[in-house]
Amino acid sequence: MDENAYGIILRVRPLTETSLIVHWLTPEHGRLGTVAKGARRAKSPFRGKLDLLFEGGFSFHRSRKSDLHILREVNIEATHTSLRDDITRLQLLAYATRFIEHATEPENFLPGIHAIFSTLLNHLDTYPTRPALVYAVEIKLLNELGLAPSLDETRLKDGTRDLLEHLAILNWDTITQLKPTRSQAEAARQFLGNFIQQNLGNIPKGRDTALGI
Repeated sequence: MDENAYGIILRVRPLTETSLIVHWLTPEHGRLGTVAKGARRAKSPFRGKLDLLFEGGFSFHRSRKSDLHILREVNIEATHTSLRDDITRLQLLAYATRFIEHATEPENFLPGIHAIFSTLLNHLDTYPTRPALVYAVEIKLLNELGLAPSLDETRLKDGTRDLLEHLAILNWDTITQLKPTRSQAEAARQFLGNFIQQNLGNIPKGRDTALGI
């Protein structure tokens, strides 16, 4: 029996000469892997529908032997093509993807994680990235994972603590209007980097690139 879902394509890679592996981020199934059989053929019904950060509904048949399920149909609703004109936006989304992959298990119920990534994606359709968004991604995802740092128990200065509290709760548009000092931004970078390393084992690849370092 086929199942329906709505998701964002996080990764696409070849499986065979004719088929693709497509990894999705969905609210109801979390990270979900699918196989698009025949997707690389010229006349495939999947042609032009499976690319990085495409978003829409799809159906799949669950495999009993593998964590890669058979993709049946795809109805793409958003392609986010404007992102492809700005490498810095793609670098931030790539880091967010690696963070999610590093911190979550496949096929877990992740509506909050999906909401964070989806709203960031929509924000970056229109607005450029900046370092504050990297820190916001980190602290929002940590909070959703139940790993929120206890900011009141740290030795952070009040300005840096206030900055991190704002990044955790404000929407993306408002975050871009924040104007932290250089010392506050550096303190936030070091604090979150150390916290992620202590709680997740290591910092996912791409953080410095997303920060423009």
